[in-house]
Amino acid sequence: MMTTASTTTKLETLGKEMVKEIDRGEGPTFETTLRTRSNTLFDEAIGCLRSGDKKETRKFLSVAQARTFMQTVAVAAKTKQFLRENLHTSIRGLFYQLKFTLGEDIDEDLFTEQSESNGLIEDLEVALKIKREDLNLTTDRKGFVAGSMTILDKFGGEETLIDLAKQGRSGWSIPSDVDNGMEIKKCEAEYVLVVEKDALWQRLNEDKFWKKENCLLVTPKGQSTRGTRRLLRKLADRGLPIYCLMDCDAWGWYIYWTIKTGSMNLAYLGRDFAVPEARFLGVTMKDIRDFEFLQKLTIKAKDVDVKRAEEMLGYPWINRHADWVAELKEVIKTRKKIEQDALQGQRLTFVGEYINNKIKKKQWLS
Repeated sequence: MMTTASTTTKLETLGKEMVKEIDRGEGPTFETTLRTRSNTLFDEAIGCLRSGDKKETRKFLSVAQARTFMQTVAVAAKTKQFLRENLHTSIRGLFYQLKFTLGEDIDEDLFTEQSESNGLIEDLEVALKIKREDLNLTTDRKGFVAGSMTILDKFGGEETLIDLAKQGRSGWSIPSDVDNGMEIKKCEAEYVLVVEKDALWQRLNEDKFWKKENCLLVTPKGQSTRGTRRLLRKLADRGLPIYCLMDCDAWGWYIYWTIKTGSMNLAYLGRDFAVPEARFLGVTMKDIRDFEFLQKLTIKAKDVDVKRAEEMLGYPWINRHADWVAELKEVIKTRKKIEQDALQGQRLTFVGEYINNKIKKKQWLS
């Protein structure tokens, strides 16, 4: 785990190297890995997307690169200040800290759009081999957890012991940083169930599914945040199986595969934000055949669902799985899809039975 001291050292080393270049009469430079689609590859050895080896060198003594170089140094200096002061802010907060005029006679701001600073934060992440959370930068929270796990949260100068089994109907809100100042003290759960939608998570939470089945019940509430994906990785590292319950549509597939193999825009973080061990419980096209009541609850697949299925068939990390190829081809052929909410169509408590049966019989997609 990265500490404040080690992150600070990395930032200082970056600055010292630039000073050395200046002392040698050279223009300072900044090198980072290219974060482009062409430099993103699927690593068979670790089972997820990662950045390739192509590099980009940014030079101060370049008319085309001087502004970006200056902005990069400003982001590094400001985050070092956050670490020194032991204060956190959002990436939006960082942008406003750096949105100022360059000088009395220069009618131009250092940053004009947040997209500029966001990109440079990612450059620092990949160049220094750290996460933005190590720079005391936070992002939106969205996921929730309930189950047999206790967390020690060291934050704001205090330590709080959080029992995830005693968070009532709301569950524990997953913070954007689950590494720094966050420690799993005890975890007695046997597996993790990731439920795409909050509404179905609430249904299972009301049934105390996590207590009956001794699991951790997680909902990312749609696409997973960095904090949720990082927590799932940490739980997988503890040997817990990760099962996912998603919609059988373009969005559900995307959410699952982002959890499993990572995403192209975060490929530079590699396995730290991916869970190749994850398994897709459903909902699947096979379920429509296996459960008669679901046949009446399908929805016509939209063009975006069919197009997404066709695209996924072209991904080598997906089309090597025969079960996924069959699933996606059936979507294209029948032009049907089904939401996880449909599992409640017969009776509200059916969802828990469905999940238990799938896990017991190992009826999942890889």
